[in-house]
Amino acid sequence: MDKKDFAFDKMNYILLAVGMAIVVLGFILMSGGGSTDTSYDPDIFSARRIKVAPVVCLLGFVSMIYAVMRKPKK
Repeated sequence: MDKKDFAFDKMNYILLAVGMAIVVLGFILMSGGGSTDTSYDPDIFSARRIKVAPVVCLLGFVSMIYAVMRKPKK
């Protein structure tokens, strides 16, 4: 098989992996303990969970879209 038969090159796969790692990091930032019926945890409304983590996930998804749309060099 020639290299020209592939839709992606090595850099596309690297960018996809980095984008996926950023998305996973965003979901890790969103995780944590929650409130129950008997106890209230105000940390569920922290800035990290509500503002930072969704933006990190969005940046990861945007970078993955760029990796897919990027045209490999010949």
